[in-house]
Amino acid sequence: METRNKDGTWPSAQPQATSGASEEGEDFQGQPGICGLTNLGNTCFMNSALQCLSNVPQLTEYFLQNRYLAELNLGNPLGMKGEIAEAYADLVKQAWSGHHRSIVPYVFKTKVGHFASQFLGYQLHDSQELLSFLLDGLHEDLNRVKKKEYVELCDAAGRPDQEVAQEAWQNHKRWNDSVIVDTFHGLFKSTLVCPDCGNVSVTFDPFCYLSVPLPVSHKRVMEVFFVSMDPRRKPEQHQLLVPKKGKVSDLCVALAKHTGVSPEKMMVADVFSHRFYKIYQLEESLSSILDRDDIFIYEVSGRAAAGENSREDVVLPVYLRERTPARDYSGSYYGLMLFGHPLLVSVPRDRLSWDALYHILLYRLSRYVTRPRWDDEEDGDEKDLEAKDSLPQPGHGLGGSSQDPGPEQAGSSSGVTSSSWGPVDTSPGPSHWPQRVRHKHLFTLQRVNSSGTSDCSTFKEDTQAQPYIAIDWEPEMKKRYYDEVEAEGYVKHDCVGYVLKAPVQLQECIELFTTVETLEKENPWYCPTCKQHQPATKKLDLWMLPETLIIHLKRFSYTTLSREKLDTLVEFPIRDLDFSEFVIKPQDDSAPELYKYDLIAVSNHYGGLRDGHYTTFACNKDSGQWHYFDDNSVLPVTENQIESKAAYVLFYQRQDVARRLQPQAGSSKPPASSTCGAPPKSGFMDVN
Repeated sequence: METRNKDGTWPSAQPQATSGASEEGEDFQGQPGICGLTNLGNTCFMNSALQCLSNVPQLTEYFLQNRYLAELNLGNPLGMKGEIAEAYADLVKQAWSGHHRSIVPYVFKTKVGHFASQFLGYQLHDSQELLSFLLDGLHEDLNRVKKKEYVELCDAAGRPDQEVAQEAWQNHKRWNDSVIVDTFHGLFKSTLVCPDCGNVSVTFDPFCYLSVPLPVSHKRVMEVFFVSMDPRRKPEQHQLLVPKKGKVSDLCVALAKHTGVSPEKMMVADVFSHRFYKIYQLEESLSSILDRDDIFIYEVSGRAAAGENSREDVVLPVYLRERTPARDYSGSYYGLMLFGHPLLVSVPRDRLSWDALYHILLYRLSRYVTRPRWDDEEDGDEKDLEAKDSLPQPGHGLGGSSQDPGPEQAGSSSGVTSSSWGPVDTSPGPSHWPQRVRHKHLFTLQRVNSSGTSDCSTFKEDTQAQPYIAIDWEPEMKKRYYDEVEAEGYVKHDCVGYVLKAPVQLQECIELFTTVETLEKENPWYCPTCKQHQPATKKLDLWMLPETLIIHLKRFSYTTLSREKLDTLVEFPIRDLDFSEFVIKPQDDSAPELYKYDLIAVSNHYGGLRDGHYTTFACNKDSGQWHYFDDNSVLPVTENQIESKAAYVLFYQRQDVARRLQPQAGSSKPPASSTCGAPPKSGFMDVN
């Protein structure tokens, strides 16, 4: 049995020092604010939001100096009886005491779950949603307005914007006046235009954070490997820009621009574990191909029928297998193990015999399969092979016939192992032709199932079933004649070195936020002139910005047809984010710092829609040093590590506020605005 500490922590949860003495409590002295938060079970989203908020200097000083005690609004029916404010104040005091490496936010988690049932339990939630609830809860608990008077909202009615905006802000402050409003609330202008009567409605509304959209690209970058029919060419890695909702044929068209090979001569396959996981049809959607899939695009002949008696080429999927000794009592049984990259090989239907296929495959593997000395005198060129194999070969087609003895008669391996399976020479040919088939072959051939795990005894004339062929190697032959290093080699096309998907600038997202949009049919606007709901056009403009601006990047896209997380890299400035071009309020040219912001914290989200992990980058208000907060772990980082695809919620502080919060001259603490983001000295973590 153990008793909980006064600060809400448990004795067993405290980390122990290696010396045996506790490093926590009054004996431990660390940097204030450099304190981790224990993950209570999927509470990383809460920890990330708390770390961001804890590193807002003016808000933290407000709680550390106990100014909140005089402003607790315990009777506010919209508030939480001051409990959220008190729980957050206790958390901030512990984190900034310098006496803890990490603390357990159990009491705060309990309070949040009590007042917001959606955060009960230990499900993973959104850090921005918790942040929104927390800011609203702190505001109502600390609202200085004890008695709210009735305020009549008036439309602009053609009045000047400055007059309407001033009236709207004063009305807002009559109901809402707290440290949260002072720190985070701004004002934007909303303009609605009726498409029928042209009625214009202008209102000014407060905001606590900006939820800015990301430019949605209709393109997608895909990495593929191109395998040429020319055996001398190594596979090429390509990066292709294709339509996100395109088809497999679009992938082939994009690759054709790089290779010069016609899209009609390409086949697309997903290769997994040395086998074909799937061979795609041209009309299939690209959405079925995931980014992690290994996509190989093979060049095939695509030869059309030349005459009435000749048919198109047959494309055979070919696996590579090695015979390995199995643990068997007799020692005579051999297992088969797949290796290497499979192939898609075009074979003319009129040359569909075991012997012809052997030499076609030997030619295709010639880059990494050494030709034995006894074959040196033979011409392995495919053109000459066509001339030789065009000799009449009755009864030896892979399709099977009444005269076909079947591949199983060639031995237990069902491959080409003796002259009994060679072509019947019924017409004059080269003098050395009969000698070729008496040589020992490097490998044997076998028809197998689609996964290459079991053999098929005979070929059957079944146009619906795709025949699969396996090349079986004996271990000794593979060791002598098969070059594994060369077989696995590939080259990178020039396109791989270029970034096909340009990163998005944060200013682009803000600009997109302020563009004109048409309201959806499900959310129309009631026009007071037309007396009916209309799909009006809406435009938001920034009028007044707060001291600390929170920018929420809308990475999670939800539509009626799809749900996805946008992993677009958004480039955001660490310093001097200038909003002067976005604020439409007449500006004071003598105070440009009123429109410039510096970054102080970032909430990161790693993972997808249903899972993930939240962390935080934050700049310490006292030291000006950036740190990476990952639950219990806190590590210093450099400024160039902050920007990543995981950035989700950004906290910016106005430059005039940073100067106002600087310590007085002679203070031992360096100013945050001048040191935040400065290059570190040593011992920094590399955060991916």
